[in-house]
Amino acid sequence: MVSPEIIDYVEREIIPRYASFDKAHQENHVRMVIEQSLKLVEHTPSINADMVYVIAAFHDLGLINGRENHHRDSRIIPEADEFVRTHFTAEQIRIMGEAVEDHRASNSQKPRSEYGLIVDEADRFIDPETIIRRTIQYGLANYPQLDSAGHYQRTIEHLHEKYGPKGYLKVWIPWSDNAKNLKKLHALGSMRFSTASSMRKQSLWNSPHRVRLTLLSASITLAFRLIADILGRIFSTSRARI
Repeated sequence: MVSPEIIDYVEREIIPRYASFDKAHQENHVRMVIEQSLKLVEHTPSINADMVYVIAAFHDLGLINGRENHHRDSRIIPEADEFVRTHFTAEQIRIMGEAVEDHRASNSQKPRSEYGLIVDEADRFIDPETIIRRTIQYGLANYPQLDSAGHYQRTIEHLHEKYGPKGYLKVWIPWSDNAKNLKKLHALGSMRFSTASSMRKQSLWNSPHRVRLTLLSASITLAFRLIADILGRIFSTSRARI
């Protein structure tokens, strides 16, 4: 059970900071990481829920300085936070700081503590539709020069690079839902997809569900139709909200 005082502080002072980040890292994302982290805590009763809650709440605040080193910058913020310093011991703060720093998806090293494992796992919430939407949102915010076909290809390439059989994403809790869902996404490694130029010739964005893909499973086919559908709607309405 998380302390009501900590919840109140996070709600007032921490979560509102996410409003200035890109759409893939706003309030809905941090709340999802908090929720998933606390679910994992249910399986590990020896873990301090207050610490997990704070780690999850602070984990992406370093994005205020950009994405490249956000995991390191995010560590500094809770370590310097006066509220955190008055409610946790120096050792607890060290563990929380390390857990925040260890959460980055491209980090090939296993997190240094159980706390890092939990929040790292929660941040990797592997749900195909959520992943696709966040990938597109990040692309729109950071690659405004791309047209619809360019965003489609970038999305597929990113999914392959991160979630394919040789992708850099690692999950460290073998019994988690993420571990099961990642195996399904590994089917991406067996697909073939059209290049941006050929997609333009096929008028993909006038009929987004006619993508010619060779995939291993029907669920993956639906996922890639969703990419085309989301992007088709965005570019047909001048990048409306998704």
